[in-house]
Amino acid sequence: MQPRNMSMSGVVDLAAVKAAQEAKTKAEQARAEAARQGGAGAVSPAELVIDVDEAGFERDVLQRSAEVPVVIDFWAEWCQPCKQLSPVLERLAVEYDGRFLLAKIDVDANQMLMQQFGIQGIPAVFAVVAGQALPLFQGAAGEQQIRETLDQLVEVAEQRFGLTGLTVDPDAQPGEAPVREVPAGPYDALLEAAVQALDAGDLGGAIQAYENVLSDDPGNTEAKLGLAQAELLKRVQDMDPQQVRKDAADKPADAAAQIAAADLDLVGGHVEDAFGRLIETVTRTAGDDRDAVRRRLLELFEVVGPEDPRVIGARRALARALF
Repeated sequence: MQPRNMSMSGVVDLAAVKAAQEAKTKAEQARAEAARQGGAGAVSPAELVIDVDEAGFERDVLQRSAEVPVVIDFWAEWCQPCKQLSPVLERLAVEYDGRFLLAKIDVDANQMLMQQFGIQGIPAVFAVVAGQALPLFQGAAGEQQIRETLDQLVEVAEQRFGLTGLTVDPDAQPGEAPVREVPAGPYDALLEAAVQALDAGDLGGAIQAYENVLSDDPGNTEAKLGLAQAELLKRVQDMDPQQVRKDAADKPADAAAQIAAADLDLVGGHVEDAFGRLIETVTRTAGDDRDAVRRRLLELFEVVGPEDPRVIGARRALARALF
């Protein structure tokens, strides 16, 4: 199977990618304007835990997630496990010193948000990173498990999205907004070179070009999407489709076989088949195999685009499968 004959047409929601890039650009412009106006560079520890409602969700969660991972704690006053979990999350938000922001949402007062996240029970904890929602855990959890999950979240946010968190100053006054350095750019020439390499079947060249952009601007949406596409095509270029399909059919609980088949599904434009295959495999596996399937599914979400309805639906299905 030759990569030059493959097409991602119909797989990627280009409108969503453009919208995400425009949102990112506006956020960078806002931070630059705040810097020019002499905005403060730190927040107080008290501002690391916030209450969020439906009216402020876009501002307080989606927009803030462009600069810091936002962990969402869905809770209710009547929920006894919530009363055990919430204080731990609040304490860790301060202890992690700005590497994530904790947003608390009362589900009784914000039923629409609960429905949008597909939550079946509380407590439920999600994260939003660069506008993308990720299920973390549901129900009671030990502090060690919570720490491990938060460590993974912080690592992913920094490595894949360039989000290093907020600057925290114990003496800062509440209401002061952090100022982030605006990444260098533009990268039009590098991005165009990557697209040309991709079209020519030079996957190595395309990957290198996208990585060059991301080394300077880790949050560049177009480069992240392009890199995910190029890496997907590279993974499938030497596959024997018939053998991959046979292995997947013969070994339904084999994580590697299902991951390979899902890659082929997506390249062929069968987005829902790819997602459904991996979500089903999550329910059949455990431990490292299950985590490998989950991570590949998140990578495929990136290829298709976070705003695509198929991705949104699959995220909810993944949360149900995990919990």
